[in-house]
Amino acid sequence: MSMFQLTEEQKMLRDTAREFVNAEIKPIARQIDENEQIPLELIRKMGEMGFLGASFPPEYGGGGFGEVGYCLMQEEIARGCMSTATFIGAHQSIGSNAIFIGGTEALKQKYLVPLAEGKMIGAFALTEVLAGSDSFNLRTKAVKDGNEWVLNGEKMWITNGNIADVVSVFARTERGITGFVVETKWKGYESGAPEKKMGIRGSATSAIALQDVRVPAENIIGDDGRGFIVAMKTLDAGRLGLGAACTGAAKELLEQSTMYSKTRKQFDVPIAQFEAIQWMLAEMATTIYAMESLVYRTAHDYEAGKSISRQSAMVKLFCSEGLDRVADMAVQIHGGMGYSRELPIERFYRDARINRIFEGTNEIQKLVIAKDVLKRNGVLN
Repeated sequence: MSMFQLTEEQKMLRDTAREFVNAEIKPIARQIDENEQIPLELIRKMGEMGFLGASFPPEYGGGGFGEVGYCLMQEEIARGCMSTATFIGAHQSIGSNAIFIGGTEALKQKYLVPLAEGKMIGAFALTEVLAGSDSFNLRTKAVKDGNEWVLNGEKMWITNGNIADVVSVFARTERGITGFVVETKWKGYESGAPEKKMGIRGSATSAIALQDVRVPAENIIGDDGRGFIVAMKTLDAGRLGLGAACTGAAKELLEQSTMYSKTRKQFDVPIAQFEAIQWMLAEMATTIYAMESLVYRTAHDYEAGKSISRQSAMVKLFCSEGLDRVADMAVQIHGGMGYSRELPIERFYRDARINRIFEGTNEIQKLVIAKDVLKRNGVLN
């Protein structure tokens, strides 16, 4: 983070988020995991604190903290609960952000403001059965009918899909892929039962079905046929938030592992004195430093208006795999207690694994990075 200094406002956001996490999230994180649900009261409180629109300008109901501020906040949220960080990411970083990136001024005032203020919950719907890694292969269709569009199709693995008020939905029209703002109260929108998952259990994930959902023409996100560009730009930013959440979780695991190694004794001495433990702590710290550097350098570039497709793919790839390594070492340092639900280590271990899959699998990130490397060297056009 040496490329820039945090503003006083950004420091305030980070510190406020840390205090909130310690007081409101950490005490119920295990409950969120076991009940497989984030309490609506917690969501309401986060909205009141300004956490659900921190990145957006004040004129759209946000806190004006930008991407750097958002990443700082997500770090702190993830230190308490990865499920809650996932909820915020789907709501703000992709669901609402698609409207911010491609929506008209009227669309932003109508939807982005209440989303940023936490009065509505948002989601992002791109993935389908045949359009996961191959996200261009959408089957959901939108047909123009007068001043409305009629949407039909199914989406899967939609975070917040069954609790959202507003969803940024991407469908295929005659001109190509197009984004639409869909209100879940409209006739024809249905969400499936919450998925039973290995990790991030508190984050609501479901399929959604669209059957003759009529959407006003003014609810197009961007231009007809230009939705894929909006979706990819949205995911670029989303991967930054994911990297920040991974960094926060990794920092929490390092802190807990360090404290445990000071109190846990074997052979009448704290295990922190053993070289094997010290090496793991050193690897964890070094990985976190690299994760943090990638996240904030890229967030800084994003705020400067630079294209970050290559960099955000690197952030997602490195940070998700970095968190897996850190979580594995944390379990090893804690031994049997790391495998027990008595401590939060095993929850972090389970929660970590999804980050290599969603928001574009790591294999896709490698393709993005490799193609950019080859283009820069004249191998590809």
